[in-house]
Amino acid sequence: MLAPITRIRNPSISVLVQAHIRSAVSNRCSQPLPPCLRNLHHSIPRRTPRGRQEPRDGTTTPVPDDIPNSKPKSPFYFEAGYALYAKRPSRAFPPPFLSNPSTSFSEPLSTHDKSRDRRPTVNGQMIRGVTNGDDAVLVSDSFIGANDGVGAWATKERGHAALWSRLILHFWALEVERAAADADAAANVDPAHAPDPVAYLQTAFEHTKSAVAEPNEWFGTTTACGALLAAETGNAEHPVLYITQLGDSQIIVLRPRNKEVIFKTTEQWHWFDCPRQLGTNSPDTPSGNAVMDKVEIEEDDIVLAMTDGVVDNLWEHEVVQNVLDSMSKWQKGENQADPSKEPAEQTYADGMRFVARELVNAARTIAEDPFAESPYMEKAIDEGLSIEGGKLDDISVVAAQCKRRKG
Repeated sequence: MLAPITRIRNPSISVLVQAHIRSAVSNRCSQPLPPCLRNLHHSIPRRTPRGRQEPRDGTTTPVPDDIPNSKPKSPFYFEAGYALYAKRPSRAFPPPFLSNPSTSFSEPLSTHDKSRDRRPTVNGQMIRGVTNGDDAVLVSDSFIGANDGVGAWATKERGHAALWSRLILHFWALEVERAAADADAAANVDPAHAPDPVAYLQTAFEHTKSAVAEPNEWFGTTTACGALLAAETGNAEHPVLYITQLGDSQIIVLRPRNKEVIFKTTEQWHWFDCPRQLGTNSPDTPSGNAVMDKVEIEEDDIVLAMTDGVVDNLWEHEVVQNVLDSMSKWQKGENQADPSKEPAEQTYADGMRFVARELVNAARTIAEDPFAESPYMEKAIDEGLSIEGGKLDDISVVAAQCKRRKG
């Protein structure tokens, strides 16, 4: 078991810093900050959100209309929800991933018919998942993932990190589905035929490189993390997670009945603020750098897949407490994930959507506070950098609870 180290926020630090700055400005004095605060203050960031995006949430991410309905083999599945907050609007996917409308209904080469469906496609298939700024998330009944595209590519010609993060997650999900359709990869797992999500991610990486190479090349990089739910048979059937990590996004497995974190992934870095990543000019590959952990869990355990917009702004004990508080509120009917539903109509997935939404809101509060204490600030100070406040970033959360199928 992992016992989280409690880190208490100290609001007095921010108050003292702000008070000293206001006093210095009003008195037109150049007196430096007191010694105890000097290393905590670097400047006053002015965060005036431009094109602010309202948080979005849901339960399952879209799937193609023609996907075959096969009977699930695994006795376990995810009840899941997601919530998203983008620091800036997502860039539209370029052709051929998204067909732009024609200027005329009658011209011979009209694309009007194709452009009516605004869902992006690749290789004739709808791209799975949802984009959030440069992030991407995906939710299914046995696989969840959260990829964090590196936003710096937005300043480069033909840079499109959001495309990379979404495509890798799309192809990764397809490989998971193909494996699940083969010999017992999602149920009654035999050690010789156990799921191999790192291999699936490697294949997804290769497919993504091919997809963005023609007819026009698009550049970008992304981190990746995913959790695949399966089941093993032995003396007693029990659920297992195959958790894959590359970069600084994070997966946490929480056991609500004893309020413990039973597993969390470890961030992978080249250096501060430069995580391992897949894509253009990066030396990292899934087969060479991704880490896979097999974790035995139990029914009702909660799995969180989060981009660094959460983990850079909230300490682990704050994430745990926020999830537990949200679960308690939802179970008591104090807050509903979907106001259009009566309390009796709320599902476990609605509960997970509420959990994800509350976590996004908590991270956003710190991210937009230029004087807040944050894990990002703490890491920066450890590196000798004078940085204060939260980290304004895309914030993406998938919350999933393991359940046993009935019947």
